[in-house]
Amino acid sequence: MKIRYSAQKQFPAEQLFALYDSVGWTAYTRDIPRLQAALERSTIVISAWEGDALVGLIRALSDEATIAYIQDILVRPTYHKQGVGSQLMRQMLAKLAGIRQIVLMTDLDESNAVLHDWYRSFGFKTFDALGTLGFAIFDN
Repeated sequence: MKIRYSAQKQFPAEQLFALYDSVGWTAYTRDIPRLQAALERSTIVISAWEGDALVGLIRALSDEATIAYIQDILVRPTYHKQGVGSQLMRQMLAKLAGIRQIVLMTDLDESNAVLHDWYRSFGFKTFDALGTLGFAIFDN
């Protein structure tokens, strides 16, 4: 497996649909043009490719000084446990080095416990462990 990493921000609709659909992120697959716009407007996007197949992606929004928010990190399930996600995260954290706050939000569901541990392996802590409280508004 030869994975190539790219900083491109524009993606063919079918590639995005295939990647996001592979992990069941239907909130994104319902409106691919909106997802394409979100990626183009993101501060940093790093994608993983095998040949011409999009197999993983991470993106962040940031003021590039004090705060960054990692919005998406996803890898096609057939590429799980092969280091693709770890490489995406390492590359993103390297680009965000020196930024005071790096925020990532994920589902609390117990089925994500392995993911929670994976985030911790990169140094992420839960808000309560940091003595902070997060708030959000979701337009579902």
